[in-house]
Amino acid sequence: METATTLNPAPASSHIMAKPSGSVCNIDCKYCFYLEKEKLYPDARKNWRMSDETLELYVKQYIEAQDVPQVDFAWQGGEPTLMGVDFFRRAVELQQQYANGKLVTNAFQTNGILLDDEWGEFLAENKFLIGLSIDGPRTYHDHYRVDKGQKPTYDRVYAGLQMLKKHGVEFNTLTVLQNHNADHPLEIYRFLREEGSGFMQFIPIVERIAHEPDEDGLELVDPKYEGRAPVSKWSVSPGQYGKFLCAIFDEWVRNDVGQVFVQLFDVTLGSWLGQDASLCIFAETCGKALIIEHNGDLYSCDHFVYSDYRLGNVHEESIRDMVASPQQTKFGQDKKDTLPQYCIECEYRFACNGGCPKHRFTKTPRGEDGLNYLCKGYKMYFGHVDPYMRFMANELRHGRPATGVMEWTRKRDAVKAALHQKAPGRNDPCSCGSGKKYKRCCGRAA
Repeated sequence: METATTLNPAPASSHIMAKPSGSVCNIDCKYCFYLEKEKLYPDARKNWRMSDETLELYVKQYIEAQDVPQVDFAWQGGEPTLMGVDFFRRAVELQQQYANGKLVTNAFQTNGILLDDEWGEFLAENKFLIGLSIDGPRTYHDHYRVDKGQKPTYDRVYAGLQMLKKHGVEFNTLTVLQNHNADHPLEIYRFLREEGSGFMQFIPIVERIAHEPDEDGLELVDPKYEGRAPVSKWSVSPGQYGKFLCAIFDEWVRNDVGQVFVQLFDVTLGSWLGQDASLCIFAETCGKALIIEHNGDLYSCDHFVYSDYRLGNVHEESIRDMVASPQQTKFGQDKKDTLPQYCIECEYRFACNGGCPKHRFTKTPRGEDGLNYLCKGYKMYFGHVDPYMRFMANELRHGRPATGVMEWTRKRDAVKAALHQKAPGRNDPCSCGSGKKYKRCCGRAA
């Protein structure tokens, strides 16, 4: 009898985000989609830690499932620092034991509150890359990121940031864009830049709340949910998201190219160079970015931790077989196969591919299902950055650094200012020199 692996050969590599503390966290972010996942594990309050046995199975199987020379481990939660430093010392020992000649790296997402000198020394010594969750300056961070007593967390997170700097730990920042902070793009971007974040991730939060919980008691639903489920009040709107990206891009492209790296801008430039998207949400298919829960359960994706998307458990099946299973293969292929015709015909399909399946719950202008809720924002952003991306892509193709775009942009700005150029009409040639009509180019942002 053929196995799942025979029917669907495992990909050469996949990425698994480990949640050793499950959904257990030491703060209570009002927009967090993962806190309610504890309802999937009724005994989680008493038995929430990943055991040494599960940890060893995970490390061993994950390394064995990667047919590439480098294996990247990612630790998240909940809050992974709740596991304590010794848990991760053991993880590193197991990685060394099962590496089999492969290079092993570690990335770690944290709210930073529990970081101290012991953590700093360990993370620096073992070259962990730290993602620090911070939503901007105090006013914007504390609006939703509060502790269990509903008290603000900014001061404690900021102290964690200073601890990373003190020990020379490499870090980047992850900022959740929601309805409150997304209206303040330059304040947030400049704050992160001034605090030394050389690599920034901006993650849009979009959740729908069911009027009635599902059979597992979950209220934040997946895209296939057919009942009444309006978008949550904390979700970023498509227009907010697009304007935020355009605003920080304008700051970055004039001042910070080559000095500050914004994940979305890097991914976009890759698309304009004709490369496959390096970020799963923009890839043509998905299914290679999974998560493992504290008890060894493997799920299709961090945004699809629902019973229907559970693939199995490392105590019963191997990671390689679960990743190659027909269920996971279909999950990944569905992203392409269910793309609406409206998206297939879109001029930015090469860069977007419909976005994250979690957000594909609205209808197209033609009434097709499966349009991304953030479509308007993506179109605004892609249309706005197009001339700059084409310039940078051309520079790189000719062996010149992309940083030249800053001088090109400044000259372009100076010419416009000198001519006191009024905005072109919708059907006039765009002033950026793209050859497109204004309405199909920079006019999209306007």
